[in-house]
Amino acid sequence: MTRYVREIMTQNPVTVSEKTPLTEVARLMRQNGIGDVIVTEGDHVCGLVTDRDLVVRALADERDPTLTVVGQVCSRDMVTCSSQDPVDEAIRLMREHTLRRLPVVDDDRLVGALSLGDLAVERDPHSALADISAARPNR
Repeated sequence: MTRYVREIMTQNPVTVSEKTPLTEVARLMRQNGIGDVIVTEGDHVCGLVTDRDLVVRALADERDPTLTVVGQVCSRDMVTCSSQDPVDEAIRLMREHTLRRLPVVDDDRLVGALSLGDLAVERDPHSALADISAARPNR
């Protein structure tokens, strides 16, 4: 039976505008127990920033996190999928582009997000990755 992205995606992912300071992005990640935030302009996806991006593209370059905005460090070459795509298509995209996260976009509007963790829980719920992905975040 074919499963679709809409069945396993995270609905209402956390988003920020390009002008959001990195300190606010980090707080949102901590509050929500997540490692990525989608950067949007209205409902349009224009980037994605991960906790690793904050470290490698900002802190390691000694950027001031209170003065640096997310638009300066986020990834902008976005690969997305549709909520109507079969899960196998999303997996193909993630493999082909070596991605851990995919924004889910319908009619040029953000409707969700899909992560490796979502796929692990769906495909192999008893795997170590599924256990880790389903666990409560560290605080």
